[in-house]
Amino acid sequence: MLRFAANLSTMYHEYEFLDRFFAAARDGFTGVEYRLAYEYAATTLAGQLRENGLRLVMFNAPSGKWHEGECGLAALPGREREFRDSMLLAFEYAQVLECQNIHVLAGVPAANANREQARSIYASNLAWAAEQARLFGVEILIEPIARRSIIGYFLNRQEEAHAIVEQVAAPNLKVIMDLYHCQLEEGDLAAKIRKYLADPKQSRIGHFQIGGVPDHHEPDTGEVNYNYLFKLIDELGYEGWVGCEYRPAAGTAEGLGWLKKWKAAAL
Repeated sequence: MLRFAANLSTMYHEYEFLDRFFAAARDGFTGVEYRLAYEYAATTLAGQLRENGLRLVMFNAPSGKWHEGECGLAALPGREREFRDSMLLAFEYAQVLECQNIHVLAGVPAANANREQARSIYASNLAWAAEQARLFGVEILIEPIARRSIIGYFLNRQEEAHAIVEQVAAPNLKVIMDLYHCQLEEGDLAAKIRKYLADPKQSRIGHFQIGGVPDHHEPDTGEVNYNYLFKLIDELGYEGWVGCEYRPAAGTAEGLGWLKKWKAAAL
């Protein structure tokens, strides 16, 4: 049975961030993920997880000047030292939070950047990060993001991500398949799920995320038949988590009917 994790960066905006852990647990989630929360001490976040019986399944490494529009450092020439320092901080948090998955964002290279140079730096940074992560029992995740969501983002398609993972050849470097971004950028979701989950034990998919298309609301809205895709992912033997990285159309709890229906059908 699929396991769903609430994304505390996009859901439960009715609450202050630290109160979202309780709200997610109240609504039946046992796992959570979030993007960035480095303004809080790792021990504070760990306390929220412990008090609410939650597991943190993924979070983002520091991503540069996020509030100024930067979306990662890994593919940015000249930022290698900053990237490594950011990863060391992420590893510290992962240890305290007992989290095994860190999402590393590629970033938006300058308009005049050489793409081949950026790719070389990206692969080198990921190889270093994966090697360091093995010491902490952590997996590094990369995510293709649709061009219309983050203009200029370096990594956009599943095929690109898997090619880079094969190039780096680190066993703990894997890909996030965000079905919202995948549908926007390339479509053909069922075929891609079958392709990359053909052998779940050898699959390079480390995490799924979901969101309704095109408005990024609940997965039971829009053009994607998520019930069909959930069944397919489950039947193919996927054992990881599915992150609910969507923006509720109204109240978060009021929009969880899709989850209740899925759980009832799966019993």
